[in-house]
Amino acid sequence: MRGAYFGAAEAEDTTTPCLFLLFQRRFLGFTSFSIRDLLRSKEPHTSFNLRTMEGVNEVGEVNMSRLQMEWQSEDNTLPGHKCPALCDSLHTSVHDKENSPMMRAVLCAQVSKVYRFQTEDQRWLLVREQMSETPLSFSLPRQLLSTLIQEHKDRVQEVKELADLSPHWDGLRHDVINRCSHLIGCYQEVLTELDKLSASCCFKASSSKSERHLQFVSTNLHSQRMEVTSPGSTGVWYEVITFGAPADHHQAFKHGGLKRLLGKHANHSHSSVTYSQEESSRARDLLSSVAQLQPQVFGFAEELLSISLELNAARLRLVLDSLTRQTERFVHALKDELVKSALLEIHQQHVTDSNGSHVHSNGLTCEGSQLDGEALPWQRDGVWRRDTEYDEEEWDMAWANVAKSLNCIVAMVDRLQGREEQHQKGTPSDQEATAWQEQLLPLVVTLRDCVREAVGKAQAAMTFVILQGALAATVTQGPASIVQRRHAVFSQALSALVCGFMLKLNRGLDDPDFLQQLHTVGILAQFEGLLSTYGDEVGMLEDMEVGVADLSRVAFAITEAKTDEPHDLLPRLCGTWAGFVVEVPVPPENFRLLPQELKDGSLIRVEPVLFNIGINQHQSLAERFGDSSLQERMNEQSCVRLKTYCSALRERLPDMAGVQTLPELLSSLNRSVESRKRKNVEVLWIAATVCRQVNGVRLTSCKSAKDRTAMSVTLEQCLLLRERHALNRQHFSSALDTMRRDGCRMDNVQKNVGNRKFAFSGVQLLTFPKLYRPPDGSYG
Repeated sequence: MRGAYFGAAEAEDTTTPCLFLLFQRRFLGFTSFSIRDLLRSKEPHTSFNLRTMEGVNEVGEVNMSRLQMEWQSEDNTLPGHKCPALCDSLHTSVHDKENSPMMRAVLCAQVSKVYRFQTEDQRWLLVREQMSETPLSFSLPRQLLSTLIQEHKDRVQEVKELADLSPHWDGLRHDVINRCSHLIGCYQEVLTELDKLSASCCFKASSSKSERHLQFVSTNLHSQRMEVTSPGSTGVWYEVITFGAPADHHQAFKHGGLKRLLGKHANHSHSSVTYSQEESSRARDLLSSVAQLQPQVFGFAEELLSISLELNAARLRLVLDSLTRQTERFVHALKDELVKSALLEIHQQHVTDSNGSHVHSNGLTCEGSQLDGEALPWQRDGVWRRDTEYDEEEWDMAWANVAKSLNCIVAMVDRLQGREEQHQKGTPSDQEATAWQEQLLPLVVTLRDCVREAVGKAQAAMTFVILQGALAATVTQGPASIVQRRHAVFSQALSALVCGFMLKLNRGLDDPDFLQQLHTVGILAQFEGLLSTYGDEVGMLEDMEVGVADLSRVAFAITEAKTDEPHDLLPRLCGTWAGFVVEVPVPPENFRLLPQELKDGSLIRVEPVLFNIGINQHQSLAERFGDSSLQERMNEQSCVRLKTYCSALRERLPDMAGVQTLPELLSSLNRSVESRKRKNVEVLWIAATVCRQVNGVRLTSCKSAKDRTAMSVTLEQCLLLRERHALNRQHFSSALDTMRRDGCRMDNVQKNVGNRKFAFSGVQLLTFPKLYRPPDGSYG
């Protein structure tokens, strides 16, 4: 058969086309069918008998596959239903997972392309490429800003509630309040601007990456997805999240990125003890307990003295029992190692700071000569012996003295009760009643003094813990510009991670091994960077390194959604900067099938790694005349973390598919990282392979995720077709050029800059690895 002609029959019913098949320029036969019947058929393929022109004899049959095409309006926008251009025969998932409530919630503004490529055995691969925006681009930054605002408001309230402090410590309190108030104002302003945008806004163009009010929003964030259907098999999906490297373009990179800025601040800052959020919480609880128990102890002690005048041993015993219970609760609350360690640290800081000075944000200057008697976090009349060496056992003696003084009171009441029994038949005199009170009074006074001393030290210690925790979370993090930069970069990385995780979870809800992997070893997030180590991109890479590393403070939890509506399936962010939890709702029918651990709220930790290989002309300059040590160090550290994650996976889930090949892949990755080869993109390829092998989230970035990222994701797609789906090697280059010239990434270029040309010049491309060069006519 040389060819075929497909046209409408010359009849009134133009819905019935005819197919004419020619053989050596002669008609072989024809058949006719109704388009309506073809489209209504549940079968993706339909067979038709071929008949001679006379319509008498059958000369064969032909198989017809339907292709549902996408229609665009004159302004190149998709219709409301956004019907993707795909072959129905490829995508049974259109009616289930592909059109699931979770996918509808997390993806929007989809653009699809369909290809047909030949395999090594001369069969056909049907490939669907899809690029989508996500509402998470704006919804997660809004949530993060709201969470940070509330966290700083809570911290301000926390330090304001502390008791009166000495001038030095009150100055530190003002430092915390002023820092928090500044950030609250900045973040509230940014959040107000974001709230002004349309609720349907899902895209930040590369041209907007320096806008201040979009500082927390990922640049050009998209999901890039490919479905491959081989002959006789169902579709297989591959996903990459693409977004501009998480960096603060608004503040720019004159002084470097976060890694350098934080390093400079650490070198100039004074080291001090830091307390975790859990320890600060314990300190607040202890302060609250002491504040409640101290007046109760004093109240029962006063009542004990009053009852002693009645010479009623029974009532005296009842009050004593109440005093004993409350005092024991008081002592138990104080027996916390956190109090002892904080008191020791206070003493050490007092010795260290006695020769220094500090100017607080409220203008107060504390000189070393003035700190003596003022450096401690309570008033001058507080109990602290500054003229002696601090004894670690001193705190144990403080609360032990409370218990001993209580024992003395108990012993005295026992003696008084014995005397009453001896004089039960007599009438007690006023002198005897006074004697009882006189004997109890000094013991009660001693108890009060011991309680006051213990309370003073405990309050001082816990105030120190809370204030140090607040300082560590604000002032010691560096200047406000660094803190805001770090939060903004983290926000961009977080949005991309959550999008990737939700897509991965949607695909794996019916995979028991994947679900078990989530709650046992967590999820791997493999970031691929294409930034150079030259000029401003060094600062971007320094930002990205810190932003990706900060994702380790994130954990996921799966929750049951109220309904299947998109707004009920969007993730919810909670927690503080010390640790965030992203709650991902799934439909009730899916939630019921989850492992019990995940249904019970088991947290899914994140293991982020970042591999970067610069590929452009600036990287050539860096490798010849500059410095690539940042990239080398980063790749080495990520290789170590990746090995650790894979080792845990092999240890806990040895029977999971694919884990047996990990040692060989990791060895290859290690050799590639250590080779120091220029523009060694094999590092990226192997890291991506490992990520897919362990069900990880793949993310790719360059400066704007527009040009270099397009070269990377199209290359990755064609490599997957060749290695996993037997794409004909002779057709590899043509498939790669087709995806780059006509695929989704060209649409991405157009929506960012308004034209369909990658931003490369011919001279620049000479420095690119060959597989990262676009076809002629697609750049300029």
